[in-house]
Amino acid sequence: MSIGVGLGRGGGVNPGSLFERVGGQPFFDRLVGRFYDGVGADPVLRPLYPTDAGEYEASQRWLALFFGQYWGGPQAYSEERGHPRLRMRHAAFVVGEAQRDAWLRHMVTAIDTAGAEGLDPADAGQLVAYVTSAAEFLRND
Repeated sequence: MSIGVGLGRGGGVNPGSLFERVGGQPFFDRLVGRFYDGVGADPVLRPLYPTDAGEYEASQRWLALFFGQYWGGPQAYSEERGHPRLRMRHAAFVVGEAQRDAWLRHMVTAIDTAGAEGLDPADAGQLVAYVTSAAEFLRND
């Protein structure tokens, strides 16, 4: 299975993309912020994330930039971090069924909250399908 990276044209925004439809990077910043609110209190996931506050905030920013890029936004993630290399970046952590399920639960909750705030149901469905696939893709147990 391959979790591809959406590439904007010339580093810009793909017209008609989910990125554009949801209002750009601020949407993904809020989505990931909600997700991290759940991670911070989760006994299964919190140990997988940095303990240093600056590194924790940076990991939140990188996920938001990755999502923005994947869904048709600018190449900010790749410009800062290079190719996402998702499996390589997560290889140091045991990602089993419990971690996958916890990650997915918090991500779907964040998407559901966005839905309650007006996210189009079709866009919410695309987001849920992607994060479900990505969560399984990153399992390494």
